[in-house]
Amino acid sequence: MNKLSNNFDIVIEQAFDFLSPEYAELFDRSAATAFQHPIWLHSLYTGLASDAGATPLVVVVRHRATSALAMVLPLLRIRRGPIRTVEFADLRVSDYLAPVCDQKVFSQLLDDADACAEIQRLVRPFDLLRMTKLPDGRLPIENLLAASRRVSMDTNAYATVLVAPFEQWRASAIDRSYQKELAKKYRQLQKKGVLSFSCCSDNASVLEALDVMRKLRGPRFQAQGDGDLLQRPEYFGFYSDVALRGLGGFVRLYAMKMDGEVIAAVIGLCHRGSFLIIMSAFDIAGYKSQSLGALMFEQVARDCIERGDQMLDFTIGDEPYKKLFGAQPSPMWAITKAGSTAGAIALFALKQAPWLKLAAKRLSDLRLLPARTPTPTR
Repeated sequence: MNKLSNNFDIVIEQAFDFLSPEYAELFDRSAATAFQHPIWLHSLYTGLASDAGATPLVVVVRHRATSALAMVLPLLRIRRGPIRTVEFADLRVSDYLAPVCDQKVFSQLLDDADACAEIQRLVRPFDLLRMTKLPDGRLPIENLLAASRRVSMDTNAYATVLVAPFEQWRASAIDRSYQKELAKKYRQLQKKGVLSFSCCSDNASVLEALDVMRKLRGPRFQAQGDGDLLQRPEYFGFYSDVALRGLGGFVRLYAMKMDGEVIAAVIGLCHRGSFLIIMSAFDIAGYKSQSLGALMFEQVARDCIERGDQMLDFTIGDEPYKKLFGAQPSPMWAITKAGSTAGAIALFALKQAPWLKLAAKRLSDLRLLPARTPTPTR
């Protein structure tokens, strides 16, 4: 039997209230990312988790002396095929994953062997503990969970530093020839009608932009042999809920219109001076030669700079266009831990045969899909 910590009380709270004032206070002083924001996790746990057949596994740590929140570890139990997994609350919508805790308290937890042992006991049983999308330089959660050393993922995150005024950033971040090309494309676009760019400021404009995004993304990703999360009601509901709850603070949704009709949209999260792009959509069919995506990102950067943002984060993915805006790569990390013979075999197979990683990913994706539906992509 594990000895209980003298400093911390540690429990599992499946119905933890992420909209509570105490969690908001913890989040604000933590080293967590935008994807552990109260609104984000509330919508994920109350909607997506049940639709995906996932069971909440929220590890809540409190200071014994004061009962104040010390750390929240937002996890899920998900069965992927025959393998029982424990992983971060992600469900393919989050780009960065981290424990919700500040550096000082996290160090105290690591120094408390009994607290670590209790956390490790509470997350069992599992065949495979699997945590991906760990940002570079964040809290070493592998030490807390006694997992193997983190390994780099085969993808990076990209962000560009913003400086004011916009013209200075553009001159330093974007190649001169590309600047000229974008200026030419923008003039061409303006000749097609009344062009406007704005940040949605009310529920009606948010829902309008999201609906257009769903319509524009469907054919695009289907044509690539893949699916799109927005086409699924539960995911459209998730993004809508986050956008409406976070409007005016946590979330920004930009729309470009031609003669009053949305032709491009970008939705992102605001966190500590950064704007994190999580999804975009463009009327490529209607404006094939206008580089709508690039023009939209340029306008988003302009607005972010005018608002005082210091970073434009394109998040995970090695798409070449990100470097065109001066975005620099940052490595992403993953940790794994086997909790059974079946998990050890699966983990060994993945390490020995890299091609199995793709098969495993497809298997995990299928667990989140209805039958006969293509794998979704965000």
